[in-house]
Amino acid sequence: MPIYSPFPSLTTNSHIRILCTARIASVEKLAPAIGWLKSQAYKVSLGKTIGKQHHQYGGTDSERLQDFQEALADPSVDALWIARGGYGSIKIVDDIDMSVLQGGNKLLLGYSDVTNLHGLWQRYGLQSVHCFMPQELHEKSEEVLRSWSRVVTGESQSLTFANTDGLSEATITAPVVGGNLSVLISMLGSDTFPDVEGRILFLEDLDEYVYHIDRMLTTLKRSGKLDHLKALVIGGMTDMRDHEIPFGKNVREIIEEHTASFDYPVIFDFPAGHVVDNFTFVLGKPTTIHIQSLNISITQ
Repeated sequence: MPIYSPFPSLTTNSHIRILCTARIASVEKLAPAIGWLKSQAYKVSLGKTIGKQHHQYGGTDSERLQDFQEALADPSVDALWIARGGYGSIKIVDDIDMSVLQGGNKLLLGYSDVTNLHGLWQRYGLQSVHCFMPQELHEKSEEVLRSWSRVVTGESQSLTFANTDGLSEATITAPVVGGNLSVLISMLGSDTFPDVEGRILFLEDLDEYVYHIDRMLTTLKRSGKLDHLKALVIGGMTDMRDHEIPFGKNVREIIEEHTASFDYPVIFDFPAGHVVDNFTFVLGKPTTIHIQSLNISITQ
């Protein structure tokens, strides 16, 4: 199993570039994040896409690609933090030139639509960071902010929560990959869909009909992507909807049905995804899941 190259941890005066690869973002809505980062002694700059608008996007495809590529190639920029999600990264991901990293890594930060970019990093054997977006900072607790700071500076982190499903005791160590379920499905069959065999797969999603979740899990199962996992970790499945005629199962029941034939643990309610308590963790990093009778701890 390949080892994903770690990102360079941030230190005092590290330079973070905030930019758009998907929907529009304004300087005004990013002001709280900019102020907070500066209070943590980071240098902050904004990409040329901040404040741009092309329909829903933060600039045209070519503008967003050029902005990202310039930040990726700039040796003074230590981290790329995507301003917000939505839709759009998939439109530029295939044209990103990763050779400018010259075999190294640069810290990539974000989630949701950024799953496309995380997949690109994993294609090149690089770790990246799953975390909230700068535009969401105003709603985050001090505990979530501390989680972000711990991870980006290279500290270890352990998240512990109750074993409410009575999972059997076990200890599992493997890299964690994945992200937003809907985005992952859109990546299926491409070079940026992550290698899931022998790994911990993380899934989360937002604002979907429950039958969509069933269709997407069916697609993953039919394509063999659920066959050889070490564990399946489910984050926020937030604001799910149903039709007037109910589908008949909720999201948990759908996932349990599709994974019933596998012998790996399925862990629900991990605090990450489209939830207020969206804790930060590293994709591609070896992760230890320790299941005890009362609690589950996930440690990096």
